[in-house]
Amino acid sequence: MSAKKNFHFVGVCGTAMGSVAAAMKERGYQITGSDQNVYPPMSTFLEEKGVEIRSGFAAEHIPEDTDVIVIGNAISRGNEEAEAALDRKLLYVSLPEVLKEHFLRGKRNLVVSGTHGKTTTSSMLAWLLESAGSNPSHMIGGIPTNLGQGARFTDSDFVVLEGDEYDTAFFDKRSKFLHYLPEVVVVNNIEFDHADIYNSLDEIKLTFRRLLNIVPRSGMAFVNGDDANCLEVADGSPAPVQTVGFATKCDVVIEDVSYEGEVSRFTLLGERYAIPMSGEFNVRNAAMAVCSALFVGFSAEVIRDGLMGFEGIARRQQLRGEVNGVKVVDDFAHHPTAIDLAIDALRQKYNPKDLWVVFEPRSNTTRRNIFQKELAQALSRADKAVVAGVPNPEKVELEDRLSPEVLIDDVNASGTPGWYYESVEEIVDHVSAQAQEGDVVAVLSNGGFGGIHDKLLDAMR
Repeated sequence: MSAKKNFHFVGVCGTAMGSVAAAMKERGYQITGSDQNVYPPMSTFLEEKGVEIRSGFAAEHIPEDTDVIVIGNAISRGNEEAEAALDRKLLYVSLPEVLKEHFLRGKRNLVVSGTHGKTTTSSMLAWLLESAGSNPSHMIGGIPTNLGQGARFTDSDFVVLEGDEYDTAFFDKRSKFLHYLPEVVVVNNIEFDHADIYNSLDEIKLTFRRLLNIVPRSGMAFVNGDDANCLEVADGSPAPVQTVGFATKCDVVIEDVSYEGEVSRFTLLGERYAIPMSGEFNVRNAAMAVCSALFVGFSAEVIRDGLMGFEGIARRQQLRGEVNGVKVVDDFAHHPTAIDLAIDALRQKYNPKDLWVVFEPRSNTTRRNIFQKELAQALSRADKAVVAGVPNPEKVELEDRLSPEVLIDDVNASGTPGWYYESVEEIVDHVSAQAQEGDVVAVLSNGGFGGIHDKLLDAMR
């Protein structure tokens, strides 16, 4: 692939696809791309980099002299350009394959994986290396505030990657992270998720075993020692493994944890660290980042300075505004465990009079009834819970679909007041009329949720 010069990206306006396309252009390759949704900021970014973008998908969008077609993860059979690549027997590859051959081979790749905490931990780790002066490349599923962009590629030996267990492409159903040539792997936790890809927890465990199978003997896997699924996956691993956690049986024990408002402090390997974030799960995320940075050669002193300068990630406990003493917080939580953790952290950080949780069941897993009971249990831990309608419900068969009505009935049965509203407007009307000074309204979704954050703030004004 390295001898090929002309690349065409199908689905170029995705964050990762666009970032890699621009980086390839900067390295002297001829790059074109196409996408159904061509709009700023990615379209502007690509145009500034000199990448020619075609709007929509059509066979004629593939230049005649194209050597390689890069097909994005969101592209399915039936896409005109994917079908043209197959008909013309062109060389087609996935984005992770391009990353491996052009950006990761020969580098020191640090891959952060797990059901929860990937974005936060990989952002912390990238920032620790950046603040230490190593100018790392990174590719992360969110936008770290310190770094300003989800992906960039430099000449540094270090690359920090958020390791996604989601599949690679329609023609490669392996997890993306199996392409990432890891020296260091972090496994934060393992739970069932991605119900559109995996049929069982055992299938997810298998893909994590495969990840540990490709960590070299000179590398290290840092595994959550408090998580039974992680311990099972790591058992018998050919890779060197260190368990990290709060349990005294762990190889690296997180000790002497204290919470002081928005600052959490902890001791690791005899060194005291602090992070400007709340919640036990953020302490664990930080411990994983610290262990990884220490392993690749950075000192505790440098790491300590970097941690306190970490500014978080967009959409992770992000305060969007405050009106009449009511705070509106944006969070990405879309799994029962993540909701539990978010509730704990928000109570610790804000000590609200009432904590409202407004939840949109938007992910491929939460649209389904797999977690019908678990979601009710998690939402019941709020003071007041509101659930929105299932977006695009037709994508899930009725018998497999989450019932928001049953979900809210179960929440109410637990003693927590709960409401189900189909539309964003109904939710805004209810919450803005009922929320009182001192309350925190936490909006939990992995999507835009119809701009509900600004609508709530405007309605309360």
